[in-house]
Amino acid sequence: MTPRYWLTSLTVAALLPVFAHAASEQQFPSEEGEITVSTVANGLRNPWGLAFLPGGKDMLVTERPGNLRLVTAEGKVGPPLSGVPKVWAQGQGGLLDVVLSPDFDKDRTVYLSFAEEGDDDKAGTAVGRGQLSADRARLDNFTVIFRQMPKLSEGNHFGSRLVFDRNGYLFIALGENNQRATAQDLDKLQGKVVRILPDGEVPKDNPFVGKSDVRPEIWSFGHRNQQGAALNPWSGELWTNEHGPRGGDEINIPQPGKNYGWPIATHGINYSLLPIPEAKGKHVDGMVDPHHVWEKSPGISGMAFYDRPTFKAWDHNLFIGALATQELIRLQLKGDKVVHEERLLGELKARIRDVRVGPDGYLYVLTDAKDGALLKVGLSNDQ
Repeated sequence: MTPRYWLTSLTVAALLPVFAHAASEQQFPSEEGEITVSTVANGLRNPWGLAFLPGGKDMLVTERPGNLRLVTAEGKVGPPLSGVPKVWAQGQGGLLDVVLSPDFDKDRTVYLSFAEEGDDDKAGTAVGRGQLSADRARLDNFTVIFRQMPKLSEGNHFGSRLVFDRNGYLFIALGENNQRATAQDLDKLQGKVVRILPDGEVPKDNPFVGKSDVRPEIWSFGHRNQQGAALNPWSGELWTNEHGPRGGDEINIPQPGKNYGWPIATHGINYSLLPIPEAKGKHVDGMVDPHHVWEKSPGISGMAFYDRPTFKAWDHNLFIGALATQELIRLQLKGDKVVHEERLLGELKARIRDVRVGPDGYLYVLTDAKDGALLKVGLSNDQ
């Protein structure tokens, strides 16, 4: 192990200038009191996803170039685990999300999503699973259980967040590979939320099962590039978020068989400032409007509902990372309705890729950089 993977051995001054030392704690103002930020670990290469292991201290973290690492609560970053699949690490592709089996205590199964190479130098999202060894050094018997088909990505829009619901179904939030029209094509898996069983089989009650020329894995469609997904702990429903083009980032609560519009209904325009060619407006009959929308894109990413007693001021809040505006977005909820928004941690000038709520009630945030960090975020006056 090289020194750069230890908590106190490296600064991230070039990317996170407020941290002079990895063990330091900084405070920033917020509407709910002083935000505390400390660095758990740094020296991570484009970290993408985070999962807490039982016991609430140690974590598995994915690095987009293709490594899965064990990170301890003390900030020690272990060597890459063996048994991880080969990934297509080009553009936005690579090793992406990580979640544990709902029965991890019994089966020790870890699920990974990743970009998988196809033909003609194109790729698609795949999901597989393997068992974490007792010494936590490898994944055994890794098997691919899902492949996004056809493989169309030239390096963009893999989506890829993974969420288990209360009944043990696995949801996969997929991008449309920057091939707009495919989000509406039901014979393709681009721009879809899919629902499968833990072994990859298709549930018999999926909305399109038995329909000809339709992929039975599909739960909902008309999505662009889904970068965040989480299970609402109060309703049990899946929430996802997705990048718009230039404008029109949105949150959805995907319902079975519903069409969420892209690219026919959108609040965004092309990066060229020209209209989306297929677009017919912000609202189109027969398509579901976004649950929440940003007219100006923050570049939203990982998301987490706050349901811990640790910080009462954050109760019933939703936290979302922002890549473009380099912030942590706090959304206050009343039921399912977003009633207030606050932007946090802009002082860090860091692209926030993922956010999770730890068992201790703190937020754990991954910054997306070649020298990325794992940060621990809390409130100093609400414990």
